[in-house]
Amino acid sequence: MAGLRGDERAWIRGAQAGSLSDLETLFREHWPRAYRAAYLVVHDGQAAEDIAQESFLAAIRALDRFDRRRPFGPWLHRIVVNRAIDWARARALRAEVGDGPLAAVAEEDQPGAAFSPPLVAALAELSPEHRAVIVLRHLLEYTPGEIAELLELPRGTVNSRLRRGLDELAEHLEREGR
Repeated sequence: MAGLRGDERAWIRGAQAGSLSDLETLFREHWPRAYRAAYLVVHDGQAAEDIAQESFLAAIRALDRFDRRRPFGPWLHRIVVNRAIDWARARALRAEVGDGPLAAVAEEDQPGAAFSPPLVAALAELSPEHRAVIVLRHLLEYTPGEIAELLELPRGTVNSRLRRGLDELAEHLEREGR
């Protein structure tokens, strides 16, 4: 991990100096998890791609203000998850129809493929706020303290959202199992 961390610092330094190859390396290194996090929050492949791309662009635009002593991934994930929550909220307000079942998520090439179709469908039923903390905790493996810092929330709020989200998730799965 220390080697990767040193490499990442070098890539960031290079990207800050205008190196396209370092910028491309940062993108390749962080794109899969950024896209997957967005997808699991919004459950829409095209939107997740847009959110991840826009988030990466926002991070690049702000790279001159980025503290190289800190890891890039959590900073990027914060941007991704916040944008995904905003997108999901806006979508809920628009009350779009035609979302259909999430059966396609179970396909091998989908970012949610590591999860069973019932779990992905149950995750889609959660609020964006609950979905986001569960994705950050259980997919991206951040600690509750790290999630609180990423989302600028009190740790108690993160713990509460995790508990409520996991309880709701269990209820959805239990209903589907009957």
